Amino acid sequence: MKSSRAQIISTAGVVFLSTLSLFADPVAGQHSSLSFVDVDGNTISTADGHVTTVVVTTQAGIDKTRAVGDRIPDFCLANPTYRMITVVVFEKDHSKPTRAILSSLMRHRLDSEGHRLQSRYDKLKIAQNARRDVSAVADFGGAIAKQLDLKLDAGLFHVFVFGKKGELVKQWEDVPAADELSAALMQN
Repeated sequence: MKSSRAQIISTAGVVFLSTLSLFADPVAGQHSSLSFVDVDGNTISTADGHVTTVVVTTQAGIDKTRAVGDRIPDFCLANPTYRMITVVVFEKDHSKPTRAILSSLMRHRLDSEGHRLQSRYDKLKIAQNARRDVSAVADFGGAIAKQLDLKLDAGLFHVFVFGKKGELVKQWEDVPAADELSAALMQN
């Protein structure tokens, strides 16, 4: 049976478009070993055996970050396999005194968020200090955002889920739906 020219072109087009969809997100599945120090002085890596949710935002996206935190499933809370880190991007590379002040303000904000999370822990009868599970990184000059190929602007907001070996599982440019986030976290 002979194929017509239209069928061959049509089939080639479908194969080509299917291939494009496979490579639409060149970062997904790749290993991304990012390392940084949070405002509490802890060194964190995306490839150290944890399933890590990383929210990269500017100060304007802090409320969205809280929404992501609220959507973290209960099975992740106080579970040492999972963690969420907020990376707050400051476009300017501030002086040392300004960095110290901003980091102090971030720790104060983390204390408030830890207190807020503690009520969720209490409802679930998790006997642990929730503040230990709240983490943020000050990204002065946008160095971490640049490693993730993110455009530095005032509206920057991006959510990543990295697997235990640093492989990118899923990413969003806005607050993910609770079921999507849960599904990404359960893949590991």
